[in-house]
Amino acid sequence: MNVTIDAWPNGTMIPDEFAFCNPAEEGHVAMGRNRSPGIRWSGAPARTKSYAIICHDPDVPSKPDHVNKEDMTVPADLPRVDFYHWVLVDIPAHTAELLPGEDSQRVSARGKPPGRTDYGVRGINSYTDWFAGDADMQGDYGGYDGPCPPWNDSIKHRYYFTVYALDVPSLNLPDRFGAPEALAAMEGHVLGKGEWIGLYTLNPELR
Repeated sequence: MNVTIDAWPNGTMIPDEFAFCNPAEEGHVAMGRNRSPGIRWSGAPARTKSYAIICHDPDVPSKPDHVNKEDMTVPADLPRVDFYHWVLVDIPAHTAELLPGEDSQRVSARGKPPGRTDYGVRGINSYTDWFAGDADMQGDYGGYDGPCPPWNDSIKHRYYFTVYALDVPSLNLPDRFGAPEALAAMEGHVLGKGEWIGLYTLNPELR
């Protein structure tokens, strides 16, 4: 399958408008526009009955010891874990693209509601866990929320936007699900997939 995001060349920096956080004029971090990028795909097998989109960052620090702390840097050799930024399943088979901003137009404190939309079913992304316990931000973060890597990380983070072609019209997931549940439900049903990669950093030395 072919997947394309027109907003940046494959494997290059994601523009700030698609990020949850941007570099700040004062301090380190400011809230970004958090628009979902336009994404289109082609070349799916004829038996495709639905699509799913998963965006993940495999470069998130596995330990918080150095994260966003003054006079410290997150070391490049620190083990990294996955953070999911977009979970959307049961996209109708006749759909071949999502427009810019279709799944997110801004940062939504406490998150956008998961569940059914006109273009698919939103799962919850990893900001749900990240903001747990934060009185101002905690909630279920459905659909797309963009990059916000540590401002003191020594590496640029990679963001994999993967579109899956599936042989079932619905994954029949519960009302509340995340990327791990979606990926598990896809097993044995993937007819094809394609991806587009973006990079992002808040570290001024890497921009």
